[in-house]
Amino acid sequence: MTENNIKPTSNTSPNDAAPIAIPQEAFDWYDEYAHGIIDRREFLKRLGGLTLLGLSASAITAALTPNYALAEQISFNDPDITATFETFPSPQGHGEGRGYLVVPKALASTAPAVLVVHENRGLNPYIKDVARRLAKVGFVAFAPDALHPAGGYPGNDDQGRAMQKALERSKIEADFLAAALYLKDHPLSNGKLGAVGFCFGGYIVNMLAAAMPNTLDAGVPFYGTPAAESLRDKVKGPLMLQFASLDKRVNATWPEYEAVLKAQNADYIAHMYDGVNHGFHNDSTGRYAPAEAELAWQRTIAFFQQHLEVS
Repeated sequence: MTENNIKPTSNTSPNDAAPIAIPQEAFDWYDEYAHGIIDRREFLKRLGGLTLLGLSASAITAALTPNYALAEQISFNDPDITATFETFPSPQGHGEGRGYLVVPKALASTAPAVLVVHENRGLNPYIKDVARRLAKVGFVAFAPDALHPAGGYPGNDDQGRAMQKALERSKIEADFLAAALYLKDHPLSNGKLGAVGFCFGGYIVNMLAAAMPNTLDAGVPFYGTPAAESLRDKVKGPLMLQFASLDKRVNATWPEYEAVLKAQNADYIAHMYDGVNHGFHNDSTGRYAPAEAELAWQRTIAFFQQHLEVS
């Protein structure tokens, strides 16, 4: 079922001392730019037209561009967690994958495991922080980097997007399938596997739910498109799908996907967050909506606690 949630919040920039009112058109254009529908030149050209409204294109660009210094909620040297980089075999993908493994330091034996899947630009600091947030509350979290075959996340989102786009999509998907199996069978895992992903990562979670319905025990896609039509009817769930009401591109795919889930009697719940944009959980850009992001995250944690604990 689909639920509507809390009231809209104003759009603010985490990069500025004072809030900046960003027109909705700018959010929409940024989404098109971030997903390769328009190039950077066209994006900046459109923003330039907004200066007629008394807004600076550079200020809007700065507000929408990630500032990862603002995204760290859990420090990499937090005393309650241990973080390392680990490799795993991916024979159907690029041969080898690599990811960021974060575990609770007080872990006595095993814990539920959660795969964390990044956006379309590689394993950036925001996604690493999401993995640390999960470990902080008791999960074994693993965040693979799709860009490992190309040298890893380059430290720049624009370059990361270009690198990920240049890699073969089917091999990237195979790498995440391999990562899921690696994590489920990890010595620190209790054998229960969850997955959470954002944007491209949301798509990957939907893909995992369809491609390995008996392996994935719980999935939470944030503003992700569904798996290929040929796979969708394999989804069993449980899934918790998180949507932003202003995200026209992703939301257009939901009615058809939901019809398939209903027809399959899949176990799912969908939340629509009013008045927020695609990327509202990412606390490094002006799309961040704090109240909605926190509500969505607490629901995510509760969902994993419900479905991944060994009874």
